[in-house]
Amino acid sequence: MDSSENSRRSFLKNALLLSAATAVPTIWTKSNANPLSGAVNAGEKVNLACIGIGNQGGSDVMSLYNTGLANIVAFCDVDMGAPHTLKVLEKFPDVPRFQDFRKMFDKMGSKIEAVSVGVPDHSHFPIVMMAMGLGIHVYVEKPMARTYNEIELMMAAAKKHNKVVTQMGNQGHSEANYFQFKAWTEAGIIKDVTAITAHMNSARRWHGWDTNIKNFPPAQPIPGTLDWDIWQGVTQHHDYNKDFVNGQWRCWFDFGLGALGDWGAHIIDTAHQFLNLGLPYEVSMLKAEGHNSFFYPQSSTILFRFPERGNMPALDITWYDGVNNIPAVPKGYGVSELDPNIPPTSTGKIQPAKLNPGKIIYSKELTFKGGSHGSTLSIIPEEKAKEMASKLPEVPKSPSNHYANFLKACKGEEKTRSPFEIAGPLSQIFSLGVMAQKLNTKLLFDRETKKITNNSLANQLLVGLPPRKGWEQYYKV
Repeated sequence: MDSSENSRRSFLKNALLLSAATAVPTIWTKSNANPLSGAVNAGEKVNLACIGIGNQGGSDVMSLYNTGLANIVAFCDVDMGAPHTLKVLEKFPDVPRFQDFRKMFDKMGSKIEAVSVGVPDHSHFPIVMMAMGLGIHVYVEKPMARTYNEIELMMAAAKKHNKVVTQMGNQGHSEANYFQFKAWTEAGIIKDVTAITAHMNSARRWHGWDTNIKNFPPAQPIPGTLDWDIWQGVTQHHDYNKDFVNGQWRCWFDFGLGALGDWGAHIIDTAHQFLNLGLPYEVSMLKAEGHNSFFYPQSSTILFRFPERGNMPALDITWYDGVNNIPAVPKGYGVSELDPNIPPTSTGKIQPAKLNPGKIIYSKELTFKGGSHGSTLSIIPEEKAKEMASKLPEVPKSPSNHYANFLKACKGEEKTRSPFEIAGPLSQIFSLGVMAQKLNTKLLFDRETKKITNNSLANQLLVGLPPRKGWEQYYKV
C-alpha cells in the first residue's frame, strides 16, 4: 500500500469519526474567539464581513447592505482585480480588503459579528468552520458544502456553537412559497404527498462540452490578480484553467454540485422541510446522458426515495435536468411560467426554457404545480382550484426577506428560516444525488447509520479525498 493510499484511508477513518462529533479546529481557542459573539445590541447595525464579492457573492453583498441592517467592515476575495469584483469595490472604496479569509479573521475577527460567504461550493466548508469557531454568525450560499461529511461537520459545529446564527442562501425560503406551503400543510391542504417531480431544464454552462474527455483541461497562466492556492481551498491540487473559475467551477464534480445543488435548494426546499423528508433511503440514476468522470451529464434523471414518516406516506422525488429532458406533466397543467423575481445569475437573467424551473406535487387527493424560489403553488387543473378556493387558509406575508431575516436573527429579533439544522439535510440530499451522478448507479443509504450499504466506493465518497496539506485543521476536533 503506497503512502497516498495510507493517507487517504487514515483521513477517511478520522473523518467518519468526526461526523458523529463536533468539529472545532484546534487552532482556534477561547482567547481569539469573537468577544462580540451572540446577539447584536438592539438598534445597532451588524458588523458584516463579506467573503466573495463578485457574481452571486456581490449580489449578496448588496442585498445585505440594502436591508439597512448591516455595517460592512471587511471584504475578502481571492481576486480583487477581477472585473466582477469592481462594482462592489467602487461602491465601498474605504472598506478593508483581503485575499485570504484566514488573514482577515486573524486581523479583524474581534470587529466582525457576521460574515457572508458567496464563494464556490468547495470553499464554503473551511470558511464557515473557522467563522463558527470564532463565534461569528454565518450566511452561506447554497448548497452548504460539497461533501456529505463536510455538511455533517458544519451541522455539528453549529449545534455546539449554539449562539452563532446560521442561514443558507436559498432566498425563496423567506418568500411567499415558504409561508404558503407552511399554511397549506398545517391546514391539511397539502397532505398525503406520494410523489414530486422537480425540474430544471434551462441550459447549463457545461452543455455541449465534449463528454469523451479523458483529462482536466490543460494548465494556463494564472492571472496576476488571482490567488490560485487559496481558491483551491481544501481540494486536491489542480492546474489553473479559465474553465475552473468565474462560475465555471459549478460544471465540475471536484468543485460544485451541478444543476441539482444550484437549483434544488430553490425548488424542493419547502417540500423537504414541511413534509419532514429528512434523508432518502435510495438514490437511483434513471438517466445520465453524456456521463463522464469529470463534469456533469448533459441530462440527468435522478430518483430519490423517502420512507413513511409518522402518518405521512412514502414519497418519491424525481429530478430532471437537461434542455430536452422534459418530464411529463399532468392533464390541466397549463402554462409553465417563469417567476420574474428570480435573481439574475452571473451570466444574466435566467432564460425561459421548454419547461421553466419548478415542481409538480402529487398527493392522494390534489395535484399542485409551482415554480422556483419564492413562487407560490397553484392547484391543478383550474376547475379543481376553483372548487378549493373557499377552503384555502389565509397566508401571512413575510415579515422580512432572507437577508433581513439573517441580520435580524443576529440582533436577536427573529430566527433564521434556513439554519443549518434545516438546510443541512437538504444539502446532503444534493451531495448524495451528485454521488449517484458521478458513479452513474443506484445507492442504498441507511438513514440510521448514515452509511451507503451497497457500494463501498460511494460510502468512501461520503467523506471524499483528504484535504490538501495545510488545510487539515478544519476537519480536526
